[in-house]
Amino acid sequence: MDAVVAGAGEKWSETTSCFGHRRRNRTGSGAASLKNSSIPWDAPRGSLFLLILLGEGNLLPIFFEIMLNLFWKTHKSILLFKVVNGLLQREDWDTAIKIPLGVVPAGTGNGMAKSLLDSVGDPCTITNAVLAIIRGHKRSLDVATITQGETRFFSVLMLAWGLVADIDIESEKYRWMGSARIDFYALTRIFHLRHYEGCLYFVPAPGFEAYGETISYPGSSASKRIISDQMDGESGKLKRLGYQGPEIDLENLSWRVLNGPFISVWLHNVPWGAENTKAAPNAEFSDGYLDLIIMKNCPKLPLLSLMSDLNNGGHVKSPHVMYLKVKVLVLEPGPRRGDQEKEGIIDADGEVLARGKGSYQCEQKALMAYDKLQITVDQGLATLFTPI
Repeated sequence: MDAVVAGAGEKWSETTSCFGHRRRNRTGSGAASLKNSSIPWDAPRGSLFLLILLGEGNLLPIFFEIMLNLFWKTHKSILLFKVVNGLLQREDWDTAIKIPLGVVPAGTGNGMAKSLLDSVGDPCTITNAVLAIIRGHKRSLDVATITQGETRFFSVLMLAWGLVADIDIESEKYRWMGSARIDFYALTRIFHLRHYEGCLYFVPAPGFEAYGETISYPGSSASKRIISDQMDGESGKLKRLGYQGPEIDLENLSWRVLNGPFISVWLHNVPWGAENTKAAPNAEFSDGYLDLIIMKNCPKLPLLSLMSDLNNGGHVKSPHVMYLKVKVLVLEPGPRRGDQEKEGIIDADGEVLARGKGSYQCEQKALMAYDKLQITVDQGLATLFTPI
C-alpha cells in the first residue's frame, strides 16, 4: 500500500523554527475547507509540513532518512484510493480532486509509488518519494469509475478477478508469513488451479480491435441513470452529490466480447501492481485507457514461468496471455468451472469489491454484489506529485 500526503494552492505564512529553518503555515479559505472534510486530513498536513521543513533545511542526508523513517513508523498512513474516493464523494468534488497528492511507499505493495519513481529510473524508497513531492512537479492520473447500479467505487491502481484476486485476498490467512505469503499461496493456487465462467464486454483502444467478437452494448435501459431537467419544486429535484463518472455514450461505441472460462482477468491503470510486479508494462498514467491482461488457458508449468516474469513485465509476451488496452469494460463474473456452488472474488486496489457464494470469507459484507459491473475511465482526473 502507498501512503498519501496532500498539497493545495492555499496561501502560506512563514515563521522560523528553533533550528533556524523557515516554517510555512497554511492560511486562507482552503485550509478551512479541508478541515471540515470527513477525510482525516490532519495526518497528510503533518506529513507535508515535515517534508517541507526537512527539504528547506541544509540537513545531512542521514538525518533526513532517520527522520522520515521515524515519522512513518509513528503516523498512520492513508491509502491513495481512499483519499481519491473521499474527494470524489464530496459535493465540491470538482474542486477537491484538483489537490495534488503525494505518494510515499509505506506498505508491502507500493504499486503507485513504484510506478512514479520507476518512470525516471529511481529506486522505490521513502527518500526518493519525499524528494519528488518537495520538488513539486505534477502529472495527471486517470481514475476508473466502477459502477453497479447506483453504487460506485473509484479505482486508481487495478482491478482483479480470478487467480490474481484469489492470491491477493485469500493469502491474508497467511499474513504471519510476511511478504512470503504471496509467493507461497501463488504456488498453492497454481497447483490447484481454478477456472471461472463469465464474460468480458469491452471497448478496445485503437489498434486492439482484433480481440473478441463484435457485440452490441451489454447494458439495459433499466440500468441507466436518468435525471429529468423538467422536475419542478425543491421536493421534486434529485440532488446527486459527488462525481458520477465520465459521461460516455455507451450504446454507440464499438463493443467486443470474450467468453470464459478464465484463469485470470487483471485491469491496470499504471505499470506496477507492486514493487516486484510489473503487471502492465505499457500502461500510462493519463492516456485515457486501462490495460487489460487476460489469461484463459495455460498449463501449470508455463504458468509458473509466467509468475517469475512478472517482475519485468515479460509475462505479457506469452502466447497464453492477451494484453490490450480498453476504454470501457463490463465484467460479468460467473462460478468456478466444475462447481456451480462456488464463485470468486473481485478485488480493486487491494480491497474486496465483491465476494461470490462459497468464496473466502463470503459471509462478510462487500461493497458490491458478485454480479455484472462496469468500469469506465476519466482521463487525467486526479493529480499526483511526480519526480519530473
